[in-house]
Amino acid sequence: MVLTVGIAGITGKFAHRVVSHLLKHFNVIIRGYCRDSSKVSESISSEKVTLFKGDAFEKEAIHTFAQGCDVLICCYLGDNKLMIDEQKILIDACEQLGVPRYITSDWALDYTKLKLGELFPKDPVIHVRAYLTTKQKVKGVHILIGRFMEPVLSPFFNILDPKTNSFRFWGEGDEIMEGTADDTAAQFTTAVARDPEATGVIRFLGGRATIREIVQSYEKVYGVKANLERLGSLDDLYKFMHETRAQNPADIYGYMSLFFYYYWINGQTFVGLGLDNDRYPQVKPINWEEYMRQWPLEQFPSSYFALNA
Repeated sequence: MVLTVGIAGITGKFAHRVVSHLLKHFNVIIRGYCRDSSKVSESISSEKVTLFKGDAFEKEAIHTFAQGCDVLICCYLGDNKLMIDEQKILIDACEQLGVPRYITSDWALDYTKLKLGELFPKDPVIHVRAYLTTKQKVKGVHILIGRFMEPVLSPFFNILDPKTNSFRFWGEGDEIMEGTADDTAAQFTTAVARDPEATGVIRFLGGRATIREIVQSYEKVYGVKANLERLGSLDDLYKFMHETRAQNPADIYGYMSLFFYYYWINGQTFVGLGLDNDRYPQVKPINWEEYMRQWPLEQFPSSYFALNA
């Protein structure tokens, strides 16, 4: 039986990984939606991939793209307008066309445990999840994987200073950090897309470790001595992130990583122990140390920007 998978936002990095894994299955064909088809990587060009061009608000183009899909995966990444309003257009198309499943965009952290306004970048997916419950024909699929490993040790979070092999952290240093590599998350997404019974909230994870354990792995893998720098308690972080936001609310990137860090390690958004990893034994997750072993030291801090597909 042929499975038709729609990928909205097919030019994105994560979408690229998902498509590369879907193409390994002979009975899968892909319909991709994007604004600029020239940005689709040649490595996923295939007779099994059909591209549809259009803006995220072009309802007619979206209906043409979604027609005949068995499952639609949203890989949008952007502002609230894109992540809420434009996802609703995709969901409406699925409902009207009888697409049975919709995999929402935003895999990181268990946002089902958040209230609106707490971790503001997660507000869109909270709205989208609620919107899906109002539909009769299309069922929502919410894949949660902890934190993507790649950005954690990238310049975005400012945890690792590769020039001095220093790790900065908030808290006591024994807080659990849940993480899953991009490619592992893409494999799980592929498995879920191919499983018609997979609906609702599904939780996966690559590994759990404290910052101290991550540093130990770093030293072991790269053969260097690393330094640990404590920035303050979690209470200090909570106060600092809100003060920083209040001082310059327009500078979102000046404080967004602080909010992510706080809600990632305070326990509130843990995917927890009730994982669905065993549901798809063909996917072999990697932990923090195994993730490091995939990268030479000089490339490790920039691994977030690599496709690695």
